[in-house]
Amino acid sequence: MNKKELIIVGMSGGVDSAVTASLLLEQGFEVEGLHMTNWNDEDPYCTAAQDHQDAREACNELGITMHHVNFSKEYRKEVFDKALEELNSGLTPNPDILCNRMIKFDRFAEYAFRLGGERIATGHYAKVIKTKHGYELHKGTDANKDQTYFLHAINPDVLSKVIFPVGDMIKSEVRDYAYKKGLPNHNKADSTGICFIGERPFKSFIQNFLPPDPGKIVDEQGETLGKHDGLMYFTIGQRKDIGIGGIKNNSGKPWYVAEKNIKTNELIVVQGHKHPRLWTKKLFAIALNWLDPKVPTLLSNGEEIHCEAKNRYRQNDAKCSIQTFRNGLMIEFKDRQWAVTEGQYVVLYKDEKCLGGGKIMAIPKEDKN
Repeated sequence: MNKKELIIVGMSGGVDSAVTASLLLEQGFEVEGLHMTNWNDEDPYCTAAQDHQDAREACNELGITMHHVNFSKEYRKEVFDKALEELNSGLTPNPDILCNRMIKFDRFAEYAFRLGGERIATGHYAKVIKTKHGYELHKGTDANKDQTYFLHAINPDVLSKVIFPVGDMIKSEVRDYAYKKGLPNHNKADSTGICFIGERPFKSFIQNFLPPDPGKIVDEQGETLGKHDGLMYFTIGQRKDIGIGGIKNNSGKPWYVAEKNIKTNELIVVQGHKHPRLWTKKLFAIALNWLDPKVPTLLSNGEEIHCEAKNRYRQNDAKCSIQTFRNGLMIEFKDRQWAVTEGQYVVLYKDEKCLGGGKIMAIPKEDKN
């Protein structure tokens, strides 16, 4: 009798990972769970203890072993501290992307393999497709839940060892399956907060680590409209909580953050969603990670590649062309893009396949036109 392949499932405590484990059991694999604790404090917004309990209950219901590992120190050093550095320098980081790269598909994977796992599985809405050229990352069937945007920065070498069982399902099917299987977390709400930190108020949380640094809020002519508590608490395109409502002698249109001037500590705002300072056809990206090895080869040969891109998660794919530029990538869109934000990530696609992506940074001034 052949030995069953052991799959270690990342048990988050949510319904997606519980269904992932159940599906793999049905497919005949040997399955064990591994729950990570990556953030732990007494704040009511921290759900680490409840998530651990939910993961254990799901494993008990499925009759599988659950392991536990604490990566709090690694998460703080490799993800959270780096996010604070970027916030302090005027960027808007995405900790979830860095967490996937440094923790879930690096630290977690290494630990799972030490436990004897031959492959790992998570409840991400994505697909790994094996082709004659290797392994590819493809979008999940549920377009509203597809998570390839957050997965684009993982080490491509790990794809051959990863399974995403719910990638072929839509969320309602996952919940229906969990209910019929009697999984205790079948109706648990999805987490939408910062990876492992929870859905706490962003500004008050960050103030614990980056104290206020007040400055002026100005319009594009430099006229002072109000005061801000710190540039790190704002992001490009932000409309809410700017704190300048009710200003007289203006068009009446809402105000949006258009720029953060680190040198002068000024928050520059403009009026109206259609204001030209909020729209651009070009962006520059660095720290590139390619999941399709053919792309960097073509780019290094001076070719221009036509594909699609997202410069934020909740966005339709936008047609664009890409080519190497200085130490990164220049991306030119067919149509203007709204509120392109430094520190966020642009992720590239060819139809359903995720090609990779990089971190958005300012285009050097002499090259903006």
